[in-house]
Amino acid sequence: MTTTTASPGSPNPPGSPASSRATPARRVENALATGIAKVTGSALGPYQTAVVRIGFALTWLGFLLREFPHRHQLYGPDSPWSWELAQRQTALHDPFTMLLWSRQDSWFEVVYALAVLSALGLLLGWRTRTMSVLFMLGVFSFMNRSVIVGDGGDNVVHLMAGYLVLTRCGQVWSLDARRRRRQESGAARPGPDLVGVWLWTVLGFFLLLFCALGRIEWFWTLGPVAHMPGWGFALCTIWLSQGAWWYVRERPAGEPRAVLDALANLVHNAGLLIIVVQVCFIYATAGWYKISGSRWQDGTAVYYPLKLDYFSPWPALGDVLAASGTMVMIVSYGTVMVQVAFPFTLFNRRLKNALLALMIVEHLSIAVLLGLPFFSLAMISADAVFLPTVFLVWAGARISALPRRLLRGRRAEAEPTEAPATAAGVIPAPRQGSPSAPVSAPVSASEPEPEPEPEDVRTS
Repeated sequence: MTTTTASPGSPNPPGSPASSRATPARRVENALATGIAKVTGSALGPYQTAVVRIGFALTWLGFLLREFPHRHQLYGPDSPWSWELAQRQTALHDPFTMLLWSRQDSWFEVVYALAVLSALGLLLGWRTRTMSVLFMLGVFSFMNRSVIVGDGGDNVVHLMAGYLVLTRCGQVWSLDARRRRRQESGAARPGPDLVGVWLWTVLGFFLLLFCALGRIEWFWTLGPVAHMPGWGFALCTIWLSQGAWWYVRERPAGEPRAVLDALANLVHNAGLLIIVVQVCFIYATAGWYKISGSRWQDGTAVYYPLKLDYFSPWPALGDVLAASGTMVMIVSYGTVMVQVAFPFTLFNRRLKNALLALMIVEHLSIAVLLGLPFFSLAMISADAVFLPTVFLVWAGARISALPRRLLRGRRAEAEPTEAPATAAGVIPAPRQGSPSAPVSAPVSASEPEPEPEPEDVRTS
């Protein structure tokens, strides 16, 4: 057994009460310092937040494009949820919606175009911070205009649109990341970001204009005394923060830039944690709510939506699943168990990945069998926050290499192939100054002519 002896001048020799009390305290301090340095020193989960950004932007963009012919009936002047009903509903808790600022059809078209363009910009990662704010305003405007339109997937998009504003979701797989790489490598000329300045100026002008017109309230009340900041205060704070960040970034690196960068990392990591907790809360509440239902308890809950015409895009496929009572019971009980157990598996990587794969398969099945593609895409996008980084890097490399492979294949097909003379059974005559080739049998058309050797090999 090894014994430890203390030096004569040691204030706290090993085994003493003071030493035993100092060691755990020092460990706690070291762990706390390490955690603070990690949270403020880097933006965690860059690939996960990028996938969440791409997934929800694609979900909202696809929904807007699919419903473009019916946009007036869903959210416009022809909606069953009339202008008066929308005003009465929004007066209860004052949600944000730009569609109630004017009854003109032209204003509705402008807001719809803004929602489409912001979703496209967020999908591509162009000016990600600005596009995330515009994306949030577009989602809030439409979903708060007509509360009778939507499903669970729309609620998830509504929540995540606000959380994405907090994250630095354009670190990878975005046009912003590509622009930064080009500047760091010297491929692009460094200089002031004129596009960003103009975008910030134009948006600031309209923001201040709408605040002056009273379209965006500065404060709203919770009672006779309590006041909380409203949308005008929040949006102006974001706008001023963007201006301050640009100003500091254009200056030499120093303490102000380090402080703002640490603050941005802290807000990003807080937003990422909120997304993780929100997804766990969704699955936990959904699973425990199903347990209380009698149809889920007896294992027949999955049977009923398969028999509804509204949720049967492929009736024959739904009938095949509904015909097997055993399969219906397995799917019903399996859905409840996976949803209830998932939040408790986050600390076990292998089990978490297995349940995550099962949930993704479940959402894909819902998209096909029940005809809810945007709900499934929204839930898969939310689940992507738990995907391992190794898998995301591998998948990103394969997807990014796919266009190059396709382009290389098209170039190979477009290149003209010269038919050799021997393909027709004729042996070409030797060139002057070259050794005569031996006479051989005619070459079959199915046998390609061998590749010509390099010049230095033929003359050696």
